[in-house]
Amino acid sequence: MEILLLLFLLLHLCCDLLAVKHSLKYFISGSSGVPNVPEFSGVMVVDGIQTGYCDSSNKTLKPQLDWAKKILQTNPEQLEWYTQKCFEDQPNVFRGHIFRWKRRFNQSGGVHVIQRISGCEWDENTDSVTGVLKYGYNGEGFLEFDLKTLTWIALKPEADMIKLKWDADRTRTMENEDFLTQTCAEWLKMYVDNGKRSLHRTVLPSVSLLQKTPSSPVSCHAAGFYPDRVMMFWRKDGDEIHDGVGKGDILPNDDGTFQINVDLNVSSVKPEDWWRYECVFQLLSGENIIVTKLNETMIRTNWRENIFGTGREKPSDMTVPIIPAVVVLVLIIVAAAAGFAVYKKKKGERFRSNSARLSYIISVLPYVLNMVILNLCKRVG
Repeated sequence: MEILLLLFLLLHLCCDLLAVKHSLKYFISGSSGVPNVPEFSGVMVVDGIQTGYCDSSNKTLKPQLDWAKKILQTNPEQLEWYTQKCFEDQPNVFRGHIFRWKRRFNQSGGVHVIQRISGCEWDENTDSVTGVLKYGYNGEGFLEFDLKTLTWIALKPEADMIKLKWDADRTRTMENEDFLTQTCAEWLKMYVDNGKRSLHRTVLPSVSLLQKTPSSPVSCHAAGFYPDRVMMFWRKDGDEIHDGVGKGDILPNDDGTFQINVDLNVSSVKPEDWWRYECVFQLLSGENIIVTKLNETMIRTNWRENIFGTGREKPSDMTVPIIPAVVVLVLIIVAAAAGFAVYKKKKGERFRSNSARLSYIISVLPYVLNMVILNLCKRVG
């Protein structure tokens, strides 16, 4: 029985890893009292990649990927829909929302922002679709649409009256249901099909070990990977660990790739045990595993440079050339003095006193110092 249960869990895990999910999200913002910011703006994101943008101030509708541009060129009905939503319908709707919601909160002037997230997620294996529609006001959740009950959920007491009003509006409810479960899914499938070359690609990251100060955690940082469905963790002796580990969020880069970091507190780790720890990056597909050993000489910091591969602090930039420079100075002075003595001896002359030797050495010091300065410059540069 236990074996059957274990096999079932493994099968379930494999199915989750092999599941291919795609998403289409619209992030909309409306604001008042915010200088130098469009009153209304919208961003379209497909599988975590920003694909299009519009704002009401510049009357800009900008598809940001080649395949998205081609879709608007070959589908005039979509171009018309986006144009109307960006420059006509939604700016007026959000303007009205802000006016009424300010009254709900007994607010007058100041800065106010409404945010809306809408869209859907499509499971390519099961063909199931889930939709999302949420409103936020001034940085906090406000209203959320429940697709199962086709009703609104008030996330703030001030949203109760709005919930009742929107629940009673059957036209609004049916339009929301149709867009989230039908239209959004159709468009998402079209976008995935047209953009599969870029959306289905696999890009492995560069993985680095970073540390801010000697007492800071060691951060395992992976940057430049795609897609964003990845696992990253620390393990010791081959087993994943959680104590002393802090995992960051997956964040987008400007080029459409992603980054993530996982920190390890090394304050209680003995230096002789560092080799037992390693950072693991893995795509959820189960392939392309990158393992990075916890190695002090590989840590990049802003407080030291491991130029000797020992982990010790790098000496000051000036200390490296100073010792050779002093040696050069002494050798040049000695050579100059010796040369002068030989020259005088050949001429049949002798030094009359130590003061004569000292006078000569002083006379050649400017030349010697000039040579030393040149030597220093070459070494420092």
